[in-house]
Amino acid sequence: MNRIFIIPLILLSLAACKSDSDSPGEAVKWHSYAEGTKLGEKEGKKVFISFYADWCTFCAKMEKETFSSPEVVELLNKRFIPVKVNQDKEGDIARKHFVKGLPMSWFTEPGGEKISSLPGYIPPEIFLQILNYIDSNSYKDMTFKEYVDNR
Repeated sequence: MNRIFIIPLILLSLAACKSDSDSPGEAVKWHSYAEGTKLGEKEGKKVFISFYADWCTFCAKMEKETFSSPEVVELLNKRFIPVKVNQDKEGDIARKHFVKGLPMSWFTEPGGEKISSLPGYIPPEIFLQILNYIDSNSYKDMTFKEYVDNR
């Protein structure tokens, strides 16, 4: 009879001691466009803007694969102000950034000056290199290819 009670007790103990690697990691702390651009200026951080739509297959893929990568999440949250804009609901902002297809990403200076845009899906390993390229201000002195070749 004691065995019947011991097995559930062991299972409960194992569930309670579940490691952090089993739980979901930190997520990107997305901001609205208005909030993010103000915060970028206030904190002196570059702004990363992700344009998407609910129907966009590659936007969903970018969300699932790239924006869930722990390294990408950490760098976006620490060094940038991440902004998410739904093109269907905020078309005026999308037009202002010349969004013609999705997904579309933009980087801006803290004051709002445009740095560069990136069309399409970007895998996490390449996106991480792009984040480091923009964060290090290397875009001011060299092309992305030169940056990657020199690393």
